[in-house]
Amino acid sequence: MHGFANPARFLRLARWLTPLLLVPGLILALGALAWGFFVVPPDRLMGDTVRILFIHVPSAWLGMAGWSTIAISSIVELVWRHPLSGIAARAAAVPGAVFTAICLATGSIWARPTWGTWWVWDGRLTSFLVLLFLYFGYIALAGAAQRDAAAGGGASRVTAIFGLVGAINIPIINRSVVWWNSLHQPPSITMGKSAIDGTFLWPLLIGAVGFSLVFGGVVLMRMRTLLADIQAEARLRRKAMA
Repeated sequence: MHGFANPARFLRLARWLTPLLLVPGLILALGALAWGFFVVPPDRLMGDTVRILFIHVPSAWLGMAGWSTIAISSIVELVWRHPLSGIAARAAAVPGAVFTAICLATGSIWARPTWGTWWVWDGRLTSFLVLLFLYFGYIALAGAAQRDAAAGGGASRVTAIFGLVGAINIPIINRSVVWWNSLHQPPSITMGKSAIDGTFLWPLLIGAVGFSLVFGGVVLMRMRTLLADIQAEARLRRKAMA
């Protein structure tokens, strides 16, 4: 992976890979949403409220995947000192936070007619709210480290350590509905089987793939933007020193 550490080489790769992810991702995501909203019949028990599933589930998946990206990038930064790992983590933070917020919002909208309340403090919802706060903390810490030139690599290491420690919340989110009794339903999709009928499962899976491709494209776009900002700051610093 150190072969892609050169910013110019990475930018050449990301320039054609970004639309390759974004365009099919948007087509799949929008197609799956149209399928789920206008073609899939109402659920026998939940009625039309089931349609929010096609936004809620991919958002939940990408909220956790975003922090997993931060954690993996943080390990690479701390162990192998890969130059782009910290940039990749910062690039994944904002879209991860957005999908986490969408997951919480759509879950609350679904819960109101289904549970009779907008919010309950059960394990899954609480741990996901903690994930959103972790994202906010990471974004603030990474921004402060970037602005504080005097902190140098030490600030970068603190940000990476925070990203790694925050990953403890991911398995808690995943297993919360198994460990604690709550209103939230247990896992519907497990290894090799699914409790969701195929009528709902296929557009859900296609939407998850589409949203994941969009997420990857957005992360690459943000990495390119962050690299451009860093290069512009370096040029200004060299001119100031001259």
